[in-house]
Order: sequence, then structure tokens, then C-alpha cells
Amino acid sequence: MTDISVVILQKDEALHIKRCLESLSALEPRQIFVVDSFSSDGSDKLAEKMGAKVVYHQWSGLYAEQLNWALSNLPLEGEWVMRLDADEYFLPEAIEELKTKLKHLAQDITGVISNRRHYIFGGWAKRGTYPIKLLRVFRRGKAVCESRHMDEHMILKEGRSVEFEHDFVDHNLRDFQWWKEKHRGYAKREAIDAIEDLRHNKDAFFFDVEGNRQYVANRRKKALYYKMPPYFRVIAYFCYRYFIKGGFLDGIIGLRWHVWQGLWYRWIVDREISRLRRDCCGK
Repeated sequence: MTDISVVILQKDEALHIKRCLESLSALEPRQIFVVDSFSSDGSDKLAEKMGAKVVYHQWSGLYAEQLNWALSNLPLEGEWVMRLDADEYFLPEAIEELKTKLKHLAQDITGVISNRRHYIFGGWAKRGTYPIKLLRVFRRGKAVCESRHMDEHMILKEGRSVEFEHDFVDHNLRDFQWWKEKHRGYAKREAIDAIEDLRHNKDAFFFDVEGNRQYVANRRKKALYYKMPPYFRVIAYFCYRYFIKGGFLDGIIGLRWHVWQGLWYRWIVDREISRLRRDCCGK
């Protein structure tokens, strides 16, 4: 048994939850909690049948609120905690790395950073955005999910982080129409965050924690992006990903990924920022 408690948030994830839980079998975690927002597709019953402890909690509309509620209220027993989405899974070599290395880490190491792979449009969109480094495993009580509407990350309260070699995978199996609708909602939420970030730095406290260097670097890059002229920055970002970072080398998968997620999505984020400013300030 690995001394780790896994927390998975879900609502209507029958398409993904079995794969997610099966991937954890080799890890042999101390606990697996599925925080279910009253699913109607039977995914809660499926998770329970596969051995997870299902806890029901009403979705507030914000991922960070739901996850922080789980971290504060679930009876977590593991020395380590893993945050995982239902459409994600750790690769077998990453599971083996966790089993081998976690128990040997120094006490001042409170977080583990892993690379995320994105599988979409029939394959791995490797070039242009990979690797995305995210904190997904942390000592119990030592991390919190940042309070944002979109693109929320785990951040450490204290200690330092270490990077592991092997990856976890984000692989949603729903169709492209669902993906577009989901990202229209994401764009509205990211626009709210972008405007708030330009007003003040609400996460300055965590900038002083050594283990949050990756988080700080990502936030500063995003801040620089939003200081560029609207819409021009979208085209510049797409060209950087697709041409300079080599996204075009992934063929049709790379073309679709960078056009839709790197160009189309960021364009509608800027459109939403303009709309919010116009509605709020008449500009």
C-alpha cells in the first residue's frame, strides 16, 4: 500500500471514472475519495462498486471551492494526497515512480510536480505546449487550490517541491462539440480572472514559498501575455506555439490543437474581456 490518499472530483463522468480508477490499482493508495456532485449517469455507483469512497457535495460552480472543501473535510489519512480529475490518469511508469520515491523524500519536500500530457483529436499533442508542469501530489495539509475561476493550480503553503520524471495524462473522451461548448464557458471564466489579475496580485503570499517557483513563473508569463495588445497577443501566441515551438510537427493533431486551443480559444477569451469591460465601464 502506498501512503497516499487520492481525491477525485466528478459529476456525470461514467465515460471516464472506470479508466481513472483502474489506473490507480497499481498504486494501491491508502484511500480513494470520489467527491460527486450528484451525478445522474450512474458514475457515482460505478465508482463505489470499484472500491472508491463516494462523498456527495453540491457543486458551487468553482472547481477550487469544491476541491478545497474536500481537502478540509474529508477524513484523509495518507501522508500524501493526490488531486486527480476523472478524465486524467498517471502512466504506469509514473505510478511506479510514485511508489518508489515518495517514501524516501525529505520532510521539507511537500510537493511533487509532474508533467501533463494532453491527448486530443486522436493522439498526443506533444509539441508546442508539452510539458505542462503541475503540482498534483503533496503532503496532507501542505497545499491549497488557488481561488480562481479558471486554470486553478495547487500551491504550497510551505516547503519545497521536486519534479518527477514520468507523466500523467489528460484525455477526455467526449466529442468535439462538447469540447467547444466547454471552452466557451472556460473563456468567460478566464476573462474574469484576467481582469482581476490586472487589478491586483491576490496570490502574492504564495510567491514567497520556495516550492511554488513553477507556479510563480507560470503566473508571471500569463501576466506578461495580458499586457500585450488584445487579439495581437492571440496571433503571437499561436505563432509561438505552432511555428517556433514546433506544433506543426504533430501533423493534423497539432494543427487542430493549436488552431482551436491556441488561437480560437484565446480569441474568444479576448472577446469576453472586451465584453466585460464594455458592460462594466462603457469602454
